[in-house]
Amino acid sequence: MSQTPDTVVHLLRHGEVHNPEGVLYGRRDGYHLSDLGNKMAARVAEALADRDVTHVRSSPLERAQETAAPTAQSHGLEVVTDERVIESTNVFEGTRFGADNVLRKPSAWRHLWNPFKPSWGEPYKDVVARMMSAVHDARAEATGHEAVVVSHQLPIWITRLHVEKRPFVHDPRRRQCTLCSLTSFHFVGDKITQVSYSEPAGDLIPEKDRRSPFSAGNAPEENKPV
Repeated sequence: MSQTPDTVVHLLRHGEVHNPEGVLYGRRDGYHLSDLGNKMAARVAEALADRDVTHVRSSPLERAQETAAPTAQSHGLEVVTDERVIESTNVFEGTRFGADNVLRKPSAWRHLWNPFKPSWGEPYKDVVARMMSAVHDARAEATGHEAVVVSHQLPIWITRLHVEKRPFVHDPRRRQCTLCSLTSFHFVGDKITQVSYSEPAGDLIPEKDRRSPFSAGNAPEENKPV
């Protein structure tokens, strides 16, 4: 027998980032939403305007805070900043994945030996632990209502794989987690009974950018990740 969820926690990926150099920005400061990214954030706020959102929390990074702001404002809420939903660490932070893709350089290969952990960044199990801790705190804050947690592509995707009991190893280009998408966990009590996915701003995303592992808004084609 199906049960009607009593709480929903939406994991919202940030919008397009102004990144003309095509840098893997990771946790670096100074990366803000592009004009299109702000339109995406506004579109999400419109989509959630009639929803019963009573709690909004966000990664401390600028692009996430800027994505959270319109939804929080439309519901008269303050954004709770939560370090646990920040982007994952990555040894390739600050490098490019365009025409001069760093992964083509032999010096980078020593970081790629273990895709299960992974060897190039924060362990997936650690990402899941911190994300799920934040998700359950958001659920508790919004019990009987809905919460929005603004985070980043990899943490959201890895958390979804965990919830759906799927392997962590994956192709970053095949993550179902586009810009300003909502990965929604439906709870009955403290148990997740359903996962749903939607793209309120999907029509605003350039087709070539839909499968990019990170956002390179306003970048020329040669600087965009491949």
